[in-house]
Amino acid sequence: MLWLKISLLVLFAVVALRLVQIQVLESASLKERARRQYQTRAPLPAIRGNLYDRNGKVLVSNEMTLSFAADPKTVGDRGGALADRFSRAFGKPARFYREKLSEDRRFVYLERRVATRYGRMISASEREGLLEIREARRLYHYRRIGGQVIGFTDIDNRGISGLELSLDRYLKGADGYIILQRDGHGRKKPVVDYPRVEPVNGSSALLTIDTEYQAIIEEELARGIDRTQAEGGLAIILDPVTGEILAMANYPPVDLTDIAHANQDAMRNRTITDMFEPGSVFKLVTASAALEKRVVTPDQKFFAENGRWNAPLGNGKTHPISDVHPYGLLTFQEAIEVSSNIAFAKISDRIGAESLYKMARNYGFGVETGVDLPGEVNGALKKPSEWSGTTLHTMSYGYEVGVTPLQLIAAYAALANRGVLMKPFIVRSVTDENQEVLVDARPQVVRRVVDQSLAETLTRYLEGVVERGTGKGARVDGLRIAGKTGTSRKYVGGKYQAGAYTASFVGYFPAEDPKVVCLVMIDQPKTGEYTGGLASAPIFREIATKIYAMSDRFRRKEAPVVASADLLGVPDVLNRSLASAQEILSARGLRYETRGEGSVIASQTPRAGFAIGHGEKVILQMKKQVSAAPGYVVVPNLRGLSVRRAIDVLAGNQLDVSLSGSGLVVSQSPEAGGQTRPGTRVVIRCEPRDRTLLSAR
Repeated sequence: MLWLKISLLVLFAVVALRLVQIQVLESASLKERARRQYQTRAPLPAIRGNLYDRNGKVLVSNEMTLSFAADPKTVGDRGGALADRFSRAFGKPARFYREKLSEDRRFVYLERRVATRYGRMISASEREGLLEIREARRLYHYRRIGGQVIGFTDIDNRGISGLELSLDRYLKGADGYIILQRDGHGRKKPVVDYPRVEPVNGSSALLTIDTEYQAIIEEELARGIDRTQAEGGLAIILDPVTGEILAMANYPPVDLTDIAHANQDAMRNRTITDMFEPGSVFKLVTASAALEKRVVTPDQKFFAENGRWNAPLGNGKTHPISDVHPYGLLTFQEAIEVSSNIAFAKISDRIGAESLYKMARNYGFGVETGVDLPGEVNGALKKPSEWSGTTLHTMSYGYEVGVTPLQLIAAYAALANRGVLMKPFIVRSVTDENQEVLVDARPQVVRRVVDQSLAETLTRYLEGVVERGTGKGARVDGLRIAGKTGTSRKYVGGKYQAGAYTASFVGYFPAEDPKVVCLVMIDQPKTGEYTGGLASAPIFREIATKIYAMSDRFRRKEAPVVASADLLGVPDVLNRSLASAQEILSARGLRYETRGEGSVIASQTPRAGFAIGHGEKVILQMKKQVSAAPGYVVVPNLRGLSVRRAIDVLAGNQLDVSLSGSGLVVSQSPEAGGQTRPGTRVVIRCEPRDRTLLSAR
C-alpha cells in the first residue's frame, strides 16, 4: 500500500508538472499553434490607383480577377484530384499544383489573377480547403502607347518601372485583411469577434501626357525608323512655357499587356537613362555664348576652309575638323544655317573654355533635370580643368559631351520660352479616393539662361536653318518653325564607329509664339539618309503637320476673309443645315440661292475663301439628310473642306480621322454617304489650298 501511495503521488506530481508546463510555461506558443490550426488571415487587396492623361482619358485602370489559394492541411488526400482539375483548366502540369499542395504551410497560392469565369470550374464539394480571392489586375488601355513611360507592375501589383514605380507609394494603397475560422469540416467562415481591416485603395494620378500627341509621335517615329532602317529612336514633345511633357516615345515599343515576351533592352526609357554625344544640336550653347559675350556679330564672316581644317593645338600639333560640304566665307548666321563645324570651332576660340562651360551648365547640361521619372542620369560635362587640347573645339559642335534627350529638349525649350529654363515634369496631380489632392504640380522656373532679345535673335537664326539650311526637311507650309539638325558619330569600343550615327532634329513652333518643342532622335539609320536633316527632320515635319492641324492648342478664331472694301469673302458652309448657312451668309451681307432638294449643303459655288462683289450670289446645292440605321452613322462629305473644318465635322459625327497632307481635303475613305460604326477612322488626303482669294469661277 505504501508503494502504491508513493506511485500515485509521483504520478500526480508528474501530471501537475505537465499541467504547469502546458498552462503556464508553454501556454503562449501552444495557443498560437492552436490558433493557426483553426484560424487564418485572408488578405483584402487594395485596388491600385488609375493613371489619366491631361484630358482625363484613362491610360491605366484595373480589372477584377480571381486568385485561388489553398490550405494544404485541410485539402489533405483530395490534393491529387484538385491538382488534376487545375491542370486541365490552366494547362500546367499536375505536378506543379501537387508540389504546392504538399507544402508545410496553411496558405499557398495556386493561381493568381485569372479571369473570373474560372470560378465556375470548382464544384461546391471540392471547395473544402480552397479559398477564392478577388484581386484587381492592371489594365493598360493603349497597350504600346507610352509603354516605357508608364511602366508596369509585378504579380503583387508593385511598381517595377516607369511611372508605376515612381508613383508606387501613391498608387498602391494599403491592403486590408479578414480573420477566417475553420469549423469541424474545414470550412472557412468570417469571425465576428475579430476586426475586419478594410483596404485603402490607391490614389490616382493625372499626367501631363496628351494621348493624341503620344499616338502621333509613336506612329511617325515608327514610320521614320522603317524608312531609314534604323535600329531605334525616340521622340519628345514639351510645352516650353510650363515644362510639361506632352509626349515621350521610345522605339522599339513595349506592349504592357505582354511584358513576359518584351525585349528587356527596349524597356528602358532612353530619353532619360541614356547619354548621347549630341553633335550639331549642341551648337545652341556655342551660339548663345558667342552672342552673350558679343564676340561675333550677325554679319561677321568666318572662313570655313573649304570643308577641311587642321586646327592648331600648339607645339606644332594639329587636329582635323571637317564639314559635310565645303564652304568658303560664311557669316555667323550662315554658319548656323549650314551647320559648319569649322566656323564654330573658330568661334569657340573667341568664347573661351570657362564661358562655354558656364553656358552649357546654365542650359542644364551635366545635371539631372529633376523630372518625376525613375532612372534619370546626369549626362557628362567635364569641367575646363579636365579638358584636353581638343575639347574646346569639339565641344563647340557637340562632341566630348554627353547629354540626355530630355536635357537637350529642355535647353531648346528655354530658348523658345524667351530664355527661361523650366523644370520638365510629367505628373500634374495625385488625388486619393476621397478626392483629396496629395500632389499638385506647378511649373517651376529653374533660371534665366539668356536674355529675351538674345533668345529672339537665335530663334530667327534657327528659322533660317529650316527655311534655307540643313533643316529644310522639317519645313511646313504656312507654319513658322525654328529648329536645328544634329548628326554625330557613335563612340563604340573606345573609338568612333564607321557608318554608325545618331541623327537628331529639335525644333519649336509657331516660332513667333512657341507652344510646342519637339525632339526626334534616330539611332543608327542604315540607309544613305543618316543625317539629322534627312533622317529626323522629315519625321518632325509629319509630327508638326498633324499636331498643328488637329490640336486646339493652335486654334485661333478666324477673321472673316475680306479682299477689299468692294469684295466680300465667302465663308465655309459645307455640310451645314440650311438654317445655319442662312445665318452665316446673312451676317456677312451675302445673298444666296438654293438648288436641289434637301436640308443640308452638299456644295457651294464659289468655294470658301474666294471673294465676290456686292450683289453676287452664293449658289448652295442642297441634299437630303440621310438617316443611319441604329448603331451606325453616315459618313459626311469632306471634299473641299479645310483640315480643321473636316476634323470638326468628323468629331461631330463620332468618327476618328487619319490625316495626310495639309490644306483642303481632296479625297476620303470611306466615301461620303456610306454608313459605318461610330469611332471608325476616316482617312483624308489634303493638298495645299489656293492662296489666291480672287479667282474666276
